[in-house]
Amino acid sequence: MLDERKLEVLRAIVEDYVATQEPVGSKALADRHNLGVSPATIRNDMAVLEEEGYITQPHTSAGRVPTDKGYRLFVDRLTTVKPLSAAERRAIQTFLDGAVDLDDVVNRTVRLLAQLTQQVAIVQYPSLTRSTVRHIELLHLPANRILMVVITNTGRVEQLEQRTVEVTDQVDDDLLANLRSRLNSTLVGKRLTEAPQLIAKVPEQFPPEERGAIAGVLSTLLDALVEHQDERFALGGTANLARFGQDFKHSIRPVLEALEEQVVLLKLLGEATDTTQLTVRIGHENPYENLSSTSLVAVGYGPKDEVIAKLGVVGPTRMDYPGTMGAVRAVARYVGKIVAGA
Repeated sequence: MLDERKLEVLRAIVEDYVATQEPVGSKALADRHNLGVSPATIRNDMAVLEEEGYITQPHTSAGRVPTDKGYRLFVDRLTTVKPLSAAERRAIQTFLDGAVDLDDVVNRTVRLLAQLTQQVAIVQYPSLTRSTVRHIELLHLPANRILMVVITNTGRVEQLEQRTVEVTDQVDDDLLANLRSRLNSTLVGKRLTEAPQLIAKVPEQFPPEERGAIAGVLSTLLDALVEHQDERFALGGTANLARFGQDFKHSIRPVLEALEEQVVLLKLLGEATDTTQLTVRIGHENPYENLSSTSLVAVGYGPKDEVIAKLGVVGPTRMDYPGTMGAVRAVARYVGKIVAGA
């Protein structure tokens, strides 16, 4: 176990390296930080940190830089999440409150996260595996058509599907009202993943002579749910990586290629916590070799403490962890309030 002084030395090395992009030496630490010891003592502490694998010496430089292990200790024990200023919080709220639908919320969130953190932002659309039905509406249209709207529990931006159903058999107002009532009593509050098996039992609630008339509506409803099972992501700010070219072993190309793969994004965010607690995965902790020089900061979002999707940022391991963690957490809380209709 490292003593408090060595932990403070490690904190100072991480902070200076993130700020300057230059390897950090003992004299610089003594000059810039009030560590209360001489450069010689700092050199001894740095030697211990290097021996333990928390810092390393790049090339022939006299300075040291943090390793993945050093960043991990910094995040786990030394980081205080940086709170956003009142102006930043107001700007986030104003920007996100202007969204008109779910796509707009996700796209605004991606742009906002990328701008706040200067990293690559990833936002997952609310997952149907976690969403529940809030209401189903069926309305008559001219020419023997029915408008079907399915609304999920993600509030005022959550419309899952709006479709027009052409029915061959006449569905009168009473039958449509009965079907609407039975669908809502059967599905409201249920997860969308449970809906198909529940819908399959709905015809049993109607006399045989009415089942043919409602079959088209139920079939369209099932199709809508099945088509939306795929996870969807929005990605933004990839150009930000160009500012950190020297932070990647060879080039940023492998990183960009990895981030273009849907399965990579799914795995990155899928392994993040299913709670509103931040997940920070550093360097080689990432599941893909092409992302071994990056870090992920991610968190779940949703109404209240319920997680219906995740969002986060990817950037070089030489990242402002306190600021990035604060921005990701704050944005997730605002998005959660929006999808809850608050």
